[in-house]
Amino acid sequence: MCGIVGAIAQRPVAAILLEGLRRLEYRGYDSAGIAVLESPGKLNRARTLGKVARLAEEVAAHPLPGTLGIAHTRWATHGEPAVRNAHPHICRDRCALVHNGIIENHEELRREQRAAGHRFTSETDTEVVVHAVYDELVGGYPLIEAVRRAAARMTGAYALAVLDFQDPEHLVVARQGSPLVIGVGFGEHFVASDVFALLPVTHRFIFLEEGDIAEITRESVRIWDRKGEPVTRPVKESAVASDSAERGAYRHFMLKEIFEQPRAIADTLDGRLLGNRVVPEAFGNAAPDLFASIQAVTIVACGTSYHAGLVARYWMESLAGLPCNVEVASEYRYRRHVVPQSALFVTISQSGETADTLAALRIAKETGYAATLAICNVPESSLVRESDLVLLTRAGPEIGVASTKAFTTQLMALLLLTVTLGRFHRLDQAQEERLVALMRTVPAKMEQVLALDAPIATLAEQFVDKQHTLFLGRGELYPIAMEGALKLKEISYIHAEAYPAGELKHGPLALIDEDMPVVAVAANNALLEKLKSNLEEVRARGGQLFVFADFQVPLQEAAGITVIRLPETDDLIDPLIFTIPMQLLAYHVAVLKGTDVDQPRNLAKSVTVE
Repeated sequence: MCGIVGAIAQRPVAAILLEGLRRLEYRGYDSAGIAVLESPGKLNRARTLGKVARLAEEVAAHPLPGTLGIAHTRWATHGEPAVRNAHPHICRDRCALVHNGIIENHEELRREQRAAGHRFTSETDTEVVVHAVYDELVGGYPLIEAVRRAAARMTGAYALAVLDFQDPEHLVVARQGSPLVIGVGFGEHFVASDVFALLPVTHRFIFLEEGDIAEITRESVRIWDRKGEPVTRPVKESAVASDSAERGAYRHFMLKEIFEQPRAIADTLDGRLLGNRVVPEAFGNAAPDLFASIQAVTIVACGTSYHAGLVARYWMESLAGLPCNVEVASEYRYRRHVVPQSALFVTISQSGETADTLAALRIAKETGYAATLAICNVPESSLVRESDLVLLTRAGPEIGVASTKAFTTQLMALLLLTVTLGRFHRLDQAQEERLVALMRTVPAKMEQVLALDAPIATLAEQFVDKQHTLFLGRGELYPIAMEGALKLKEISYIHAEAYPAGELKHGPLALIDEDMPVVAVAANNALLEKLKSNLEEVRARGGQLFVFADFQVPLQEAAGITVIRLPETDDLIDPLIFTIPMQLLAYHVAVLKGTDVDQPRNLAKSVTVE
């Protein structure tokens, strides 16, 4: 959500910090700020509302010289979007810090600090941290110890980058529940909440573990774990290109990422298939023995990843013959659970840092699941490091807040998992080979669907003046309808809901009129005739239908019904194919409405707090 960048170098750092913030814009934010230590005792700070470009203008007008600095983009949790609430926060011209996360006991600490004479200039929970660090500094502790002692009083989640006005040689960082990475240079070091921020200056990174605290100088990095013991964390080389977060010829990142899906799917399959069979070891060397003993599957995720899990439930039960439960992570973590015998616990997350999903994983590891499996796009993420088994989705960097290629690669990863589990339970070799052959056709079929971009852009014109839209699907396409509704509401701000088409007569039909467009996904499957009956219910009440259907579906355009034809497909891969027109429709409606497609209001890419 919020973004952190910091640097200690032998060259001016303001431009580095601003470029880092610019590269974190995709995460979503409402304000930005930067602080640079010019000389011992003299720190200059700039903070603005809105885009990083406004902050850059402020810095251009009032330069910030210095070789030690921190910067931040804020997504408001405590305190409205306002300059006074923007980071970095300062206490009495002695220390400054930036913070991602939430300090849960901030009210108690605020009362104590007010009683001790501290004055507060913001409504943020973060300000109690900078006051706590100040108290330890004036008590005689060096910065590393001051941060350690202050952090020990905090309950909640945090990633911190802290500097002392009197000490230009050290930058201190700490991590608990929010991601933080150290970029390794030559005679300089950097910190950030995301490697993308630092790719212009380094490709070598140290990923801090939960509870770590680090003291950083220009020449060294020293790290201590949550027990206070000195530790060494490995330096890893990132293969991500520094220009991977650029739009290229595309108008928006979201459109670029929609069109990258055929390649992303091919990459996700690469090396995981041998002939027309799945390689079980793709999930880890222990996977074959573990999968043979699995009797049930629990999937936990949030948002778009949750929709991927809902599709997987149909696959798991129909193909692998395994009972499958799918839960929203934010609900799972706060209720009592009955753990099925010999069950696999699967988490799904693009970033691997989703707070609720991580919390659910940690609960699962304590409650008797046979094994945990992460499906994730970020190899160095907390979710990956803490899971027994892993399948990386290989979507590549996804910058648009509204997930596209991350979702479809999650679907393909879940299909690989289903077929692999099925081998040990229900599927014979001929069935597996048929399914794998279908999976191989997905990139080419996606290319065919992407050729519908122009007619879908024209179709989008009929949604621009609408306030509400209903999405309908049946079977494994019902979660795709849910995903379509989510995409439309995320980026166009049109209220959208999804229903199983069979539920229309149980309430939603009351909403149908000429101002409520109804989008349906119609595959040529066993539920088609039922779906057609549901669509007639809409037409009979004056509703306007927009149906995405493959060429085999006997459905004709007529008054009140528009049909967009997709290439002939198969039940197994229908969810992957029908997703793309939903994404394109949402994108083009948002463009016509003039919204901020890549950074929709109030939303963040990586939800690292509750």
